[in-house]
Amino acid sequence: MNQPADAIERDVMEYDVVTVGAGPAGLSFAIRLKQLDPDISVCVIEKSSTIGAHILSGAVIEPGPLDALLPGWRDTPPPVCVPAADDEFWLLTKDGGRKAPIVPPGMRNHGNFIVSLGAMCAWLAPQAEALGVEIYPGFAAAETLHAEDGTVLGVRIGDMGIAKDGSHKPGYTPGIDIRARVTVLAEGARGHLTKRLVRRFNLDGDSDPQAYSIGIKELWQLPAGRGTPGKIVHTLGWPADTSTYGGSFLYHLENDQVAIGYVSGLDYKDPNYAPYEAFQQWKHHPMIKPLLDGGNILSAGARAIVTGGWQSLPKVEMPGALLIGDTAGLLNVPKIKGTHQAIRSGMLAAEHLVASQLAAAGFDAKLRASDAVAELRKVRNIKPGFKKGMWFGLANGAWETVTGGRSPWTLKVNADWSSLDKVGKHEQPKRDYVQRDLAPRDRLAGVYFAATEHDEDQPVHLHVHDTSICVTRCVEEYNNPCTRFCPAAVYEIVEDAQAEHGRRLQINAANCVHCKTCDIKDPYEIITWVTPEGGSGPNYQNL
Repeated sequence: MNQPADAIERDVMEYDVVTVGAGPAGLSFAIRLKQLDPDISVCVIEKSSTIGAHILSGAVIEPGPLDALLPGWRDTPPPVCVPAADDEFWLLTKDGGRKAPIVPPGMRNHGNFIVSLGAMCAWLAPQAEALGVEIYPGFAAAETLHAEDGTVLGVRIGDMGIAKDGSHKPGYTPGIDIRARVTVLAEGARGHLTKRLVRRFNLDGDSDPQAYSIGIKELWQLPAGRGTPGKIVHTLGWPADTSTYGGSFLYHLENDQVAIGYVSGLDYKDPNYAPYEAFQQWKHHPMIKPLLDGGNILSAGARAIVTGGWQSLPKVEMPGALLIGDTAGLLNVPKIKGTHQAIRSGMLAAEHLVASQLAAAGFDAKLRASDAVAELRKVRNIKPGFKKGMWFGLANGAWETVTGGRSPWTLKVNADWSSLDKVGKHEQPKRDYVQRDLAPRDRLAGVYFAATEHDEDQPVHLHVHDTSICVTRCVEEYNNPCTRFCPAAVYEIVEDAQAEHGRRLQINAANCVHCKTCDIKDPYEIITWVTPEGGSGPNYQNL
């Protein structure tokens, strides 16, 4: 008989600071902390098998904060680092498009760099270790530890070797407790520990709900001579209709490689919209397909992008813990950039903790008074403006840009799960997804290129709290949108004569790429994503 988790004897590790997540925010925080005070003990734990394996972003970065963190970084840059060159912005129609005569200010990238954020984090990690930071990949934080008064005391690493039925396998190893004076959450968008802490401490009591998009990305090898290193192309419009927020990026790297991706706002209304298929459709546009024809896909993946902005910023401190980076919601949507904000907030958190002698209190006020939040305030109304349609959104974005965000109003952000129209409520556009001939041809092929791995005999990490809704209300009201919004074919409704309603929900948890879209978009809020065993999940290569 298995013991309750809190009754198991566990090893304990103690540090001054524990950081959850080895993304740009967590690593920048740890580096800056050790730069300021080498005697502070700090560890960084990361759920992926290797540093960078779960990191996915466009990514074009503004180098200013990295210059401040590591002044000599340009002498030995990350392995994928291409100076930005020409910018283009296109408004696409089904058969063509129009190149904008003026690139929006936020998308002008002179002086910026195209990088692989995963490769950049793998490059940052040894620099942190050289300063004395201890980094542990394959350590998945399953829960936070608390004192009787609620103060966060650290994290508990998930147990290893638990079978799907909950029994202990022969190699069972209880997770260790990592205790610290301060816990810094740098989990990225929709962190599962952060989600619980926001509720426990009512951190969003004075802010709008957080909002998200899903970004789906592929890395391609083009035929020789077809690439234009440094060229950056963004598009808006087709295949999204004018009521759906959607756009693409196409970044030319060196050696005839391109990073391409499609971003769909998760505030979309049409229950039949399928973000993955929209991306594949975009690849067949007359402007895009000739570039990719004859090329080979190298890797692929998906992740949630935090887009709520200034009005969705929760309180970022609680007793014993801080939120930084995408976990706090600092991405600048009009720029489509969050890395510089992640580094900024990580450095600011480190400086605050050193000045306060490891006290979390006061960090929220310091962050809100910083350049990072001032940047968000200027653009606070641009993404919400697109809720009224693409044309209104473009006009509103122009106004907010010209006025520097000085409008006397702040547009409201609503929770993405609440935005879906029910089937038949409004006439929905016909989604004529094309017959694809560019790889990958379906979502399972996409999972292959994400190199995702999960032990099949472990507890399912996608908790659906009432599966009867899936085969009754949801199929009637929304036509089971989970079978479309998940980019990895995790959710299926299968016929089953033995089931009460003749069908049941099947969860293919081994496919999961940890994008957490299901946790965000499910209209009944009955799906909860939790971390699987440490080391599980995608193994992204240069994404």
